[in-house]
Amino acid sequence: MEKLRQTLSYLSAQDLEIVERAYQYAYSAHLYQTRISGEPYLNHLLNVAQSLAELKMDAPLIAVALLHDILEDTLVVEKELREEFGDEIVSLVNAVTKLNKYQFEDNITAQAENWRKMLLAVVKDIRVIIVKLADRLHNMETLRFQPPDDQKKIAAETLSLYAPFAHRLGIYNWKNELEDLSFQILYPEAYYNIKGQWEKRSESNVKNLDEAAARLKEILAAQNIPCRIFSRPKNLYGIYKKMERQNKPFSAIEDLFGMRVITDTIEDCYAILSLINTRFKPLDGSFTDYINVPKANMYQSLHITIISDKNALIETQIRTEEMHQRAEYGIAAHWRYKRQAEGDGEGARRDLKNITAEYKLDWLKHFLEKQRETSDSIEFLDSLKSECAFEQIFVFTPKKEVVKLPLGATALDFAYSIHSDIGDSFMGAKVNGKMAQINTKLKTGDICEIITRKNIKPTVNWLDFAMTAQAKTRIRKYLREHNLL
Repeated sequence: MEKLRQTLSYLSAQDLEIVERAYQYAYSAHLYQTRISGEPYLNHLLNVAQSLAELKMDAPLIAVALLHDILEDTLVVEKELREEFGDEIVSLVNAVTKLNKYQFEDNITAQAENWRKMLLAVVKDIRVIIVKLADRLHNMETLRFQPPDDQKKIAAETLSLYAPFAHRLGIYNWKNELEDLSFQILYPEAYYNIKGQWEKRSESNVKNLDEAAARLKEILAAQNIPCRIFSRPKNLYGIYKKMERQNKPFSAIEDLFGMRVITDTIEDCYAILSLINTRFKPLDGSFTDYINVPKANMYQSLHITIISDKNALIETQIRTEEMHQRAEYGIAAHWRYKRQAEGDGEGARRDLKNITAEYKLDWLKHFLEKQRETSDSIEFLDSLKSECAFEQIFVFTPKKEVVKLPLGATALDFAYSIHSDIGDSFMGAKVNGKMAQINTKLKTGDICEIITRKNIKPTVNWLDFAMTAQAKTRIRKYLREHNLL
């Protein structure tokens, strides 16, 4: 508890008292319980609370982390808990607890329905998924104590759903940890192979980065531009996926580390970009502006890859301090900055609870609306994985309106993103003025024009050409309504 107390130094004495009460209550309730590892069950609750404290979450949420298993695993009943901690904390504990109570005949149905229930709870209060992610993170860190079959099952769900959901929320620290912990369990040979090779190359990579960072610091100091520069290695699963995507061996992957340049203002971000462009050698086609066009999870940065004096590629990200916190902790950091700006009153405390519509979780509402009539569990999970596991591209209509799509999206996906009726009558597309096929994959900057015809309707093979949940759901709906599926 002492480590948690130190991390919670940002809380007021009154808020810290709430957490202390929750700890004492959890301590008494779980006193004789142990985990499969043999350690006290309380250690798990403290680890979940610690993860949330590192994100500087508020006192009620830290209390929920300490109490999240109390109704399920102890003799404490809801009435007692409500009398002690009030409605807000108990409603959150209930929301997290109820997700674990559903029993179904098979694992796929159970998984699908648990996720459906979780998403419905998340729409009401975003904090539910933040607790669940912190809970899953510690469970993954201690997964080695589970039977091998259970390890693989839990790791597979984590890699396909929990890590992408952390990505969707912009909590990249957790996303990377969840991916690497799952990768180690599911693909141990590849994991240790990449880890070994990475360690052999890390020294030379760090040296190249240090030299580039030192040179950039000198340039920026001469221009009186404030900054701090640091590097971070890419996570091992990210390297593995890049090797797969580009069909390259580890030896051909050059940008194993990224350089972060943190400054004060957006104006300074672009000034730094200008200096990098004039004083370093940029890699052609590597620049992306996520400040002007942020990702859906609120991520903002300028990305550019430079070539060092020793011909090494250095992926460089330029951002403000607020953008950096949001890049690390996503929606939680956005809430924290807003709370600091408004003061720590009761209204600010409710801000995270009400953040759903304001900070772009509308995608989740739309997803659930589209899936409302979907009874097929496999279809639901496939659609959810497609919706969560995304890297964005930005495609333009002929009128220069921007459409955000996941990486790998096709012309057919673009048509359905404009309107379901346009997708249903898709005949073809023009991409950058040239005719394109239904399965043509789009990329950022493309201008796509959809050609429709009234007598054309979806067919079963269209499901092979669509990759977004929106397109697949609409196609299946049409096929079912016309007895074609």
